[in-house]
Amino acid sequence: MPIPSDPAGLTTYELDRAHVFHSWSAQKHLDPIVIAGAEGSYLWDADGTRYLDFSSQLVYTNIGHQHPRVVEAIKRQADVLCTIAPAHANDQRSLAAKLIADVAPEGMNKVFFTNGGAEAIENAVRMARLHTGRTKVMSAYRSYHGATATAIQVTGDPRRWPNEFAPAGTVHFFGPFLYRSVFQATTEQEECDRALAHLEQTILFEGPSTIAAIVLETVPGTSGIMPPPPGYLAGVRALCDRFGIVMICDEVMSGFGRTGAWFAIDHYGVTPDLITFAKGVNSGYVPMGGVVLRDEIAATFDDRAYPGGLTYSGHPLAAAAAVETIRAMHDEDVVANAARVGAEVFGPGLRELAERHPSIGDVRGLGVFWALDLVADRETKEPLAPYGGASPAVAGILAAAREAGLLLFNQYHRIHVVPPCTITDDEAREGIAILDEALAVADAAVRIEEPVLVG
Repeated sequence: MPIPSDPAGLTTYELDRAHVFHSWSAQKHLDPIVIAGAEGSYLWDADGTRYLDFSSQLVYTNIGHQHPRVVEAIKRQADVLCTIAPAHANDQRSLAAKLIADVAPEGMNKVFFTNGGAEAIENAVRMARLHTGRTKVMSAYRSYHGATATAIQVTGDPRRWPNEFAPAGTVHFFGPFLYRSVFQATTEQEECDRALAHLEQTILFEGPSTIAAIVLETVPGTSGIMPPPPGYLAGVRALCDRFGIVMICDEVMSGFGRTGAWFAIDHYGVTPDLITFAKGVNSGYVPMGGVVLRDEIAATFDDRAYPGGLTYSGHPLAAAAAVETIRAMHDEDVVANAARVGAEVFGPGLRELAERHPSIGDVRGLGVFWALDLVADRETKEPLAPYGGASPAVAGILAAAREAGLLLFNQYHRIHVVPPCTITDDEAREGIAILDEALAVADAAVRIEEPVLVG
């Protein structure tokens, strides 16, 4: 990126490079954009260059940037009560908990608030262990659950590897993913059946009486946006019931409208024991996460103290933002908009790109939660970037899109199309058109067999 020419932007850039230690990055190789403002589906840098946000930042601005109702709610709350210890009740936390429970599956009526998604996973796992008296936790290889001690152990992707300082009693298994099936399946039904058989076998070999919880992203996000086949989550629920295991659905990324439903689990008709959330609950305007508890789990701690808590649990400013976000989503039919734009614009538009770009091996998603699986060879499905790594071709797509005014979310060999749930049809088409042009960079890296001439 060019260094800002605006004096204030230049100062911000220089201070960042001198003093800010960035996450997940080699510090000397960073060249961040200096963001000066944002509104709706757009943001702009210090020099006034505007970008369409197809990343929702880290997939959390579900209601868009600077929604006026949410901004006003935060200001209004700041005039009344900026902070209070979690032992005290406050109106915004109480109302936020009710509104979250109202959109959760039936029988899930209590909410434990955290500051973000990783802490939500930490506490959900702790609740499961205390509820069952067991220690092991099972989770999928293609998953991401956060960067705190237990959450990173539960994570399945390569970011776990350098963080495995001590065992946390975690066991990984393969979840369903037909496009890159490890079960040699050829249909969704085969993938579902074989993935469930694999999970059952893993449970039996690990010892059912040792397993406290199975943690699953309802629709895996960072690891590839892979909606599970019909019947899979119901099958996991049945295994959990059979063996007395707590089912935890991680909806940190997929919740609050992202898939075109309040929670992604709504698509599958299954009620887990615990749901973790964050991000979209208030579009990240003020940090907030939490755990929604099924009544049976909550009852474990009716007369037994729960040994966990956070200084800022249910922070009034964050809670006020959550209350107004959920109210605005109801009033403005934001969840329905995400479902409609996904079905009518993103699904058809991205599949049409796949017909013309040989670098696209697979298109999958729901609502405003889509992934393009990029390949160097469609026949072998060789990824365009190595697992856990990067490649010039993928970097070229990101650079070309950014140059044309589009910010994308990338993970290894995938481009994730994850704009705000409030995105309009015209904005969605604008972004798809820019992506169409940027994909030419990837197409140049694809190996296409030349026809063999005979005679």
